[in-house]
Amino acid sequence: MFKEHAVMLGIAPIAWTNDDMPELGRDNTFEQCISEMALAGFQGSEVGNKYPRDPERLHQALALRGLQIASAWFSAYLTVRPYEETAAAFCAHRDFLHEMGAKVIVVSEQGRSIQGQMDTPLFADKPVFTETEWSALAEGLGRLGRLATEKDMTLVYHHHMGTGVQSAAEITRLMELTEPNEVSLLFDTGHLAFAGENPLEVLRVHIPRIKHVHLKDIRPEVVDRVKREQLSFLQAVKAGAFTVPGDGCIAFAEIFTELDRNEYTGWFVVEAEQDPALANPLEYAMKARRYIREISGL
Repeated sequence: MFKEHAVMLGIAPIAWTNDDMPELGRDNTFEQCISEMALAGFQGSEVGNKYPRDPERLHQALALRGLQIASAWFSAYLTVRPYEETAAAFCAHRDFLHEMGAKVIVVSEQGRSIQGQMDTPLFADKPVFTETEWSALAEGLGRLGRLATEKDMTLVYHHHMGTGVQSAAEITRLMELTEPNEVSLLFDTGHLAFAGENPLEVLRVHIPRIKHVHLKDIRPEVVDRVKREQLSFLQAVKAGAFTVPGDGCIAFAEIFTELDRNEYTGWFVVEAEQDPALANPLEYAMKARRYIREISGL
């Protein structure tokens, strides 16, 4: 399965230190994080909040451990702020990633997002974009996508819980409103399952647009509790809604088969934001690495 060198396997630093809740993993250092990534057998990483932003320093630290940068999250505010504000920040982010050798730029619209609000119910208060907001988002993403191509890079849109692009229908609408040569899709298994969608079905619909993959699993009993008790996204994370592939309920073998059949090339990034005091990052990284090797051969 998967042609040699077609797929690179990375892991996100959010398991070591949470970007939205820095108190989770506060004592875990950048050096510990990337050393344990390498020890677990991964080839790369996305960028976390403890990573140095000086490309020379970051290159040196990663090269010592045989790691590369796959991408990094970018928060867009195209629905609530002037385009120029987002574009200026995007270009700086793009240039940093370009210096690090990344080929894709992960973008998520954070206008009216509730994902960072500790006490806002995730499902009851999910934002729903107006027609005007959809238009602003689609037009703005297209313009950002063209800025990405100036550096021979690709914008990949990250559908995410607690945002205006969460469901399969919302993903489809965004893909229909944007051009394939400007906006691609980040396929995140965990966020789809959390939203109540079938990741395999979404994959089959959008496989031509998918240029980046996040491998994340869910604990269905925790997701049920989130719905029942009207918990927020951050409360869901702290409760353990997410976990690594092989530790939850998602059937990844079918997903890998479909990606392979369509000759996917690019990064797979294991991502499971958990409380590192409860879920040891190295232990879970090794668990994910073993599982992926067993069912995909990677």
